[in-house]
Amino acid sequence: MDSCVTAAIAQQKYILCMLHLNYGQRTQKREEQAFQDISDYYTIPRERKLIVSVDYLNQIGGSSLTDLNIRVTSPNLASHDIPSSYVPFRNANILAMAVSWAEVIGAKKVFIGAVEEDSSGYPDCRKTFFHAFNTMISLGTKPQSSISIETPLIDLTKAEIVKKGNQLNAPLHLTWSCYQNSEKACGDCDSCALRLRGFEMAGFEDTIPYEKKPTYR
Repeated sequence: MDSCVTAAIAQQKYILCMLHLNYGQRTQKREEQAFQDISDYYTIPRERKLIVSVDYLNQIGGSSLTDLNIRVTSPNLASHDIPSSYVPFRNANILAMAVSWAEVIGAKKVFIGAVEEDSSGYPDCRKTFFHAFNTMISLGTKPQSSISIETPLIDLTKAEIVKKGNQLNAPLHLTWSCYQNSEKACGDCDSCALRLRGFEMAGFEDTIPYEKKPTYR
């Protein structure tokens, strides 16, 4: 959902190129379907889409998203602990590949739908992390590249993101957030809880299918 709204924001000013990573997550096929559906919605041609397989994140493990032996915990939105769903240093891996591609195709901006509100705030979803990564980009790419990371949603709540998505006609109905299921969202993981609470607080109906739709406050 966050990536979709970020794409809606970026396309107002820039030509979109879409990057998707498969890293052995539980809902890998469903997430790739969402990527293709959203790309089709924005009529992104094949040459401006890139799907990368990074199976090493699955081999490294350490997350309930990539290791079936680690349970996906039920949501506790008041918790300040980093949840089991945190994939160690995932955003750094995503951004490294995005910056490599950007340098090749001459793109100047890399947009990512990071949000500090997510769960307790994953370590690689903080503004300080992206600020530091921008410094690394400036030191590690060709001087003429001038690439920078943009995080337009970083300070928003999920409710504000839902509202922004509706304002921009972002295809939220094509997105998928569930950590566990691919047919019907479980309604009982951190990502489902944050999404459901966001839609409810924004006053919009979430039309994707759920096994159950609890009320989260």
